[in-house]
Amino acid sequence: MSRIKLQPSGHEIECAPGETVLSAVEKAGFAMPNNCRAGACGECKVKVLEGEFDQGMVLDMALSDEERSQGMGLMCMAKPLSEELVIEWGTADAKPKLFPPRQNMLHLVTEKIPRTPRIVELRLRPLGNIMRFWPGQYIMLGDPSQGIPERSYSLANAPRQDGELTLHITREAHGVTSGWLHDTVQVGDMIKVAGPYGTFIGDPAVETPILCMAAGSGLAPILSLTETALRRGFKQPVRLLFSAPTAQDVYAQGLISYLQARHRRFRFMPTLTREHHEGMLHGRIPDILHQQFPDLSGHSVFIAGSPEFVENCKQAAMALGARPELIHTEGYYPRAVAQSPKESQLVHA
Repeated sequence: MSRIKLQPSGHEIECAPGETVLSAVEKAGFAMPNNCRAGACGECKVKVLEGEFDQGMVLDMALSDEERSQGMGLMCMAKPLSEELVIEWGTADAKPKLFPPRQNMLHLVTEKIPRTPRIVELRLRPLGNIMRFWPGQYIMLGDPSQGIPERSYSLANAPRQDGELTLHITREAHGVTSGWLHDTVQVGDMIKVAGPYGTFIGDPAVETPILCMAAGSGLAPILSLTETALRRGFKQPVRLLFSAPTAQDVYAQGLISYLQARHRRFRFMPTLTREHHEGMLHGRIPDILHQQFPDLSGHSVFIAGSPEFVENCKQAAMALGARPELIHTEGYYPRAVAQSPKESQLVHA
């Protein structure tokens, strides 16, 4: 058994004999950039600071001789040979580095699906290079040249190799951009995307049970995070509390049913605030939270929705022992401005 140490955080991971670094890192809950998993794309390239490893068969275009001489390696194929392997990955607090945002990326609208009376799902395919992103991040959409201001929308899907983006758009009262996306933009249209933005990606090395709370289209980033974690084989229980006014406002049930069927540790718990329905909870999440989770001191908590919803759920979780450093929130502000990450947060692959 070898040990992989991540710098600058110092976090340590066990790596079984014959296991690749990428596999060990993912099993520990970290989201290392990768694409081909075959030594061909170079996305998982990092610098090895100490220790020896077997690089395996990789393409020269993915890892040049010069990069090898500098200590770089492709973690999808690398297998530790020494007792300890120290690699340069992530930030000082063990968060993954973010992909630099880009502007004016053309995407084609391939599907437009009404999900609830107020939420429509859009699926976009890139017409150029795919946009790399972490689950939980958001993009900006709009057309300022036509008087449509740019607004932020969370990505609702786990990252895919084909670059498809899924969005859940809530129609806002007097919202010019949401109205444009609901009424004007149609399947076959080309729109420009800017992003990715945001740091609602949580702790990539979380080793605790997870509780997610969402309302409305706040479900989007929660689904992205949940789907990604479950795909990576996350071992801890994951619970998702979703607040909706009525049963017809509970959406994405196809994907959620699939996740529950594939992953026994995942459970979806919808609660209704305006009606009673068999098989669903009743009441606002902050009011019923103590009934479902009397002790949250050992949980990581993710909350997304309106600022008021987020704050109320956060206070309710803390009253049940949730630790502030394990609470991650995403409040939806109608006129939020995209925040570019700092240079120290960026990965340049």
